[in-house]
Amino acid sequence: MNCKNCHNTLRDTQKFCDECGAKVIYNRLKPKVIAQQINEQFISIDNKFLLTFIDLFKTPETVIVGYIDGTRKKYIDVVQYFAIALTLAGIQVFLINTFFKDALDFNADFIHGMENLPENQRHPIAGFNSDFFTRYQGLIYILGVPVSALATWLVYFMFTNKRFNFTEHLVINLYYSAQIIIITAVFSILFLVTGINYLIVSTILGLPTFIYLLYVLKKIFKEDFWNTFAKFLVVIFIYFIIYSILTIVVFAVLFISGYLNI
Repeated sequence: MNCKNCHNTLRDTQKFCDECGAKVIYNRLKPKVIAQQINEQFISIDNKFLLTFIDLFKTPETVIVGYIDGTRKKYIDVVQYFAIALTLAGIQVFLINTFFKDALDFNADFIHGMENLPENQRHPIAGFNSDFFTRYQGLIYILGVPVSALATWLVYFMFTNKRFNFTEHLVINLYYSAQIIIITAVFSILFLVTGINYLIVSTILGLPTFIYLLYVLKKIFKEDFWNTFAKFLVVIFIYFIIYSILTIVVFAVLFISGYLNI
């Protein structure tokens, strides 16, 4: 028998391939098999998702640096983990748009004021609503990863800490972003069920996300608090500079499109 993944020759009693580590599948695909896989991955106490989620809080360096160094069986793969986070964010958007639409009315006064401006029919922001952010939330999350990765890579490169290249900084920020997205999605729904305004929810969750980034950077680069804090501030500054430039470009395109009626 050969491994279906790497075609390595296997013994009949093997449960895992000793070449690539893949699980040897003997049974045909049936509902019971799929249920067992779901249980192993997401439901059981020792599942990879729960272990990855917990250890990204307890020892993020074990998960992230371990993955970069080649340890990739104990925890969920970084891309898969980010995909799970985006799925939860999609569920969050669906629930908000279906059951909690009133929670998105925090910008109603702002939009009303914009619509009362002269020549509002030609103003590209007039009539804009929060559906833009919910509709493209996944894309915003995805684009945010290379931006934050560029910020952390530039800062640590400038401060002569060249331990990780840009791709490895992408891994760091993918795991960090996925963890934040998961927490934000879960707690957003919990808060919204109680009727709390979405703007308040975002504000409440905003500060812990920055604190967690500081924590992750300290754990990964193993520097003292003040060195990490100084670099963290520069990372945040560069991040917002890049994001501001991108935001200006987006709104410039919207502005031009509004005037050209594209």
